[in-house]
Amino acid sequence: MNKISIKTLPEDEYFLGHKGCGGCGGTLVLRWALKVLGVRCFVVVPAGCMSAIGFIYPQMAFGVNAMIAPFAATGAMLSGIAAVVRARGLENVHVVGFAGDGGTADIGLQSLSGALDRREKIIYICYDNEAYMNTGVQRSAATPVGARTTTSPSGQVTFPAVKKDLLRIAAAHGIPYAATASVGHPADFLRKVERAGQIDGPSFLHVFAPCPTGWGCPADRTIALGKSVVETGLWPLVEWDHGRVTINRQPRSFAPLSSYLDEQTRFRGLKPKDIESLMKERDSKWAALHAWVRESTSSAEV
Repeated sequence: MNKISIKTLPEDEYFLGHKGCGGCGGTLVLRWALKVLGVRCFVVVPAGCMSAIGFIYPQMAFGVNAMIAPFAATGAMLSGIAAVVRARGLENVHVVGFAGDGGTADIGLQSLSGALDRREKIIYICYDNEAYMNTGVQRSAATPVGARTTTSPSGQVTFPAVKKDLLRIAAAHGIPYAATASVGHPADFLRKVERAGQIDGPSFLHVFAPCPTGWGCPADRTIALGKSVVETGLWPLVEWDHGRVTINRQPRSFAPLSSYLDEQTRFRGLKPKDIESLMKERDSKWAALHAWVRESTSSAEV
């Protein structure tokens, strides 16, 4: 496979026949990633959307070895499996976890941190649908400010904390590889999964994965929203590779936030002043991101 793309992916399916909602971005993340990594995978999925739709007795949607972890234990179980792989001398296998934003940014953060700190050869993929969707659309630490959930009314900044920066948190552990991606840019995502599979150590991918059911948008807008969030600057595509930071897509100018926000009922409560605040927050994040790139470049040159 010279240049990986949707068109060059193998026909084999390793996540097939699930019970996901129409337009589910998380299912695309699993399906595409497993096509890249292949059948020699040990998969861990915590309690959440993907376990609820993938493990329904007597049917199992996974065509690879897969097991459900306690909500908080994805990182711990990945570490345990990686230790067994090492002890048994298994080669050419991938130990990969798929967890939502709640199971990563909140409940599973301690377990993830421990796994990264232990430097086990694992791939951790967070499919971020920006709330606890499986349990009723409650706010998570990855929910954008102003988005309506059942615990954060639309337009009311009940929790003023900004979306947790999982990429920086992962990179702060000094791991070899971490990146953001979006289902709206599949070629970028597939390349990053392929790169993660080449790393001798822990890798972390934070993937934007729309949830039409929880976001209040048509099921056929998943990919469009995955593109729009990048073009508006709300989801930068970034790569941390052995200390070097790269921005994979830099829009010449950002698209209006309305092109993204207006498609989702969860943002209907936002007022003009709220959108202006979101723009300022976005610009501040990009300024910090460019500074991070310069810092990493300077460090690499020393």
